[in-house]
Amino acid sequence: MKKKLIATTSEHFKSVFQHKPEAVFLSPGRINIIGEHLDYNDGFVLPAAINKYICFAVSVSETDECTLVAKDLNETYQFNWRDEIQPLDKMWVNYMLGVLHQLKERNFSLKGINIVFSSTIPMGAGLSSSAALECGFGYVLNKLFHLGLSREEIALIGQQAEHTFVGVKCGIMDQFASVFGKKNKVIKLDCTTLEHEYHAADFKNYSLLLIDSNVKHTHLTSGYNTRREEVEAGLAIIQRRFPSVKTFRDCIEEQLIELQEELGETLFKRCHFVVNEIRRVNEAVYALDRNNFEALGKLMFETHEGLSKEYAVSCEEVDFLVDFVKNEKQVIGSRMMGGGFGGCSINLVEKGSEEALFEKISQAYFEQFGIQLNRYKVKIAKGTSKVKKKIKN
Repeated sequence: MKKKLIATTSEHFKSVFQHKPEAVFLSPGRINIIGEHLDYNDGFVLPAAINKYICFAVSVSETDECTLVAKDLNETYQFNWRDEIQPLDKMWVNYMLGVLHQLKERNFSLKGINIVFSSTIPMGAGLSSSAALECGFGYVLNKLFHLGLSREEIALIGQQAEHTFVGVKCGIMDQFASVFGKKNKVIKLDCTTLEHEYHAADFKNYSLLLIDSNVKHTHLTSGYNTRREEVEAGLAIIQRRFPSVKTFRDCIEEQLIELQEELGETLFKRCHFVVNEIRRVNEAVYALDRNNFEALGKLMFETHEGLSKEYAVSCEEVDFLVDFVKNEKQVIGSRMMGGGFGGCSINLVEKGSEEALFEKISQAYFEQFGIQLNRYKVKIAKGTSKVKKKIKN
């Protein structure tokens, strides 16, 4: 799949520009094992890059003109990099222009560039194709023009691009995981300080199966913003009573229970989820370090329960997917992944059982909702990188 992506992207570049690319780069999507909605709550997350990629075939142009070709969309955008850069009504272009704008703000001198990109990251499935596009483009420009940016700076530039040119106030996790990923390693990331450490994630007799509900409810942006407001309000109440609590990391369940009446039902549930999810991330790392995958799976189920019942960001369709596999002995863990209100469930399943399981759940899901499921079997892969092999054209 990776070799085919590299070959077809390179061939398309040659057919458009009449010469082979100078270089080819891969930028991966990501999963998050556990630690949902913690990136804006001073928590830890446990993401990893995966073997689904955006491939960039590139060369420096002899002029100041830039040509961006989205192969999968059959769309092209041309501009002069010296001109003032502003957001457009083409969303895929904005992810890239946002990165270029960040570099111009830092007074980097660039040249024109020709790029063809193509992807195996499914759109809208919560696998962060947007972060892969932003960070991949930033990485390409950094390498081609010897800008001297660190991986951390590239991730932060990608995040700022999304804030300014796309209008999504995302956390840092997606960009960080895409750039910093390592094969068979998850990243325990402190989203506040960006301190991080790698932990082995060779799942032995289990594999990661993503089941895509193929629904995306419109509550995502409004629900996301509302949750942020609710947890901020809850934390302010906690801090008034317990001044030593600077962030949710300092808060314990007993303090919440003491304040349950003052917080009220909704704020209590939201804060209760956050405090327990921070604990679960630390327990998940402990389980991974000991190859205790059953304990990890149990934590995944607990996270989903919290996301659904306390944080209220799941939906009927994804709840169905997780509830269904609870009774399947070959599945040891499952939960909603991503911002919520649709998207994928992430499942830890016995190797070799994936096809039969997917068939069984697909049939039940179609009978319930009349919607076809998609599935993606993923492996944990390395982060954004240049393809070293010689490009054959």
